[in-house]
Amino acid sequence: MRAAARLVARTDGRGRTVLAELRGEPPLLLRQVPGRDGGVTVYVVGGAAGPLAGDDLRLDVEVGRGAVVRVHTVAASVALPGRPGAVSRMRVRASVAEGASLHWLPEQLVAATGCAHLADSRVMVADGGTLLWRDELICGRYGEQPGDVVVRTTVDHAGRPLLRQSLAVGPDVPGWSGPAVLGGAPATGSLLLLDPARPAAPPEVDLGGPVAGTASRERPGAVARLPLAGDAATLWTATAPDADTLRQHLTPRLPGPVPAPT
Repeated sequence: MRAAARLVARTDGRGRTVLAELRGEPPLLLRQVPGRDGGVTVYVVGGAAGPLAGDDLRLDVEVGRGAVVRVHTVAASVALPGRPGAVSRMRVRASVAEGASLHWLPEQLVAATGCAHLADSRVMVADGGTLLWRDELICGRYGEQPGDVVVRTTVDHAGRPLLRQSLAVGPDVPGWSGPAVLGGAPATGSLLLLDPARPAAPPEVDLGGPVAGTASRERPGAVARLPLAGDAATLWTATAPDADTLRQHLTPRLPGPVPAPT
C-alpha cells in the first residue's frame, strides 16, 4: 500500500493558525480538533491495520511563520509482517518557519514479531522556530520478541545539523538488547525540545537504582537529559520496562510557554 498525507499551516493575520491544506489517504487520515492558544491540533487516524511489510507511507508537515501546530495519533502504530522480504516505511518530512511551533507527539510504535520497518523523520527548523518532537518504540507486543525496526531522526536548525539519531532493534541486529544499547529494556524513546526562548537544560543522567526508603526495589529503566551543543535544545533519551513508564520518563515538567507533552 502507498499513501501520502499533507498538512500546511499558516496564520490568518490575527494571530490564529489556520490550515491551508489538510489531506490524506488511507491509512493516513488527518482530522482537526479544536486547538488552544490560537494554534491547531491535528490527529492522525489509522484507516487500516499496520503498517504491513511492503507499505510505503509519507506525511508532510509545513508550519508557516508564526503558526502553532500540535500533531497526535489516536492510537499506537503496530508494525506487522507482510510479504516475505518486504520492508514497510513511514516517512515524515516537516518544516518549521521562523516564529512557528510544531509539537510532534504521536503514540508509540510497536514492533511486532516478524516485522521489517523503517521509521524515518526529517525536520528542518528555521532560526527562531520551536520544536517539541517525541519518538517512542515498544519492542514487541506482550510476551513476544520484536521484529526488525530502524527508527531514524534527523533535525536541522537554522541550516545546520542539530540531531542525527538512529536506533535499530530486532533479530537481525546483533547486541540490540545488550548493555551497550537497551540493556534488556523493551521500551525506549526520546524527546527533543528546541526553543529559542529557553536555555538548554543542564545534563542529568538517572540510571535507576533503589527506590527511596527501600532496600532492594529498583526504579525501572533509565533516562538521560543532555543539552545539544550550540543551540537552545535539550534531548531526553529513555529506556523503560513498559509503555507507561516510558511516557513518564518522556514527560518532563516544563515551566513557561511550552506545555508538557501528554
